[in-house]
Amino acid sequence: MARVVVDVMLKPEILDPQGQAVANALPRLGVNDVSSVRIGRRIEIEFDGEPDLDRAREIADKLLANPVIEDYTVRVADAAEVA
Repeated sequence: MARVVVDVMLKPEILDPQGQAVANALPRLGVNDVSSVRIGRRIEIEFDGEPDLDRAREIADKLLANPVIEDYTVRVADAAEVA
């Protein structure tokens, strides 16, 4: 079994209110050295046999991400992530 990881993030020019809320809360926790927080999603797809990155990109583009406001990366999970 092969695992492919898709990371989805808002494009840099898109406002991230969830990330801003986290960044604004950090000083209340005593964390004052963080200038910015962006929130995203991680999706894991398990393929039977070899990982199919082209198929994973197609899934990400058509289903997992909104390409108008989000960017995504697709990669094969490394051994530490699979264990």
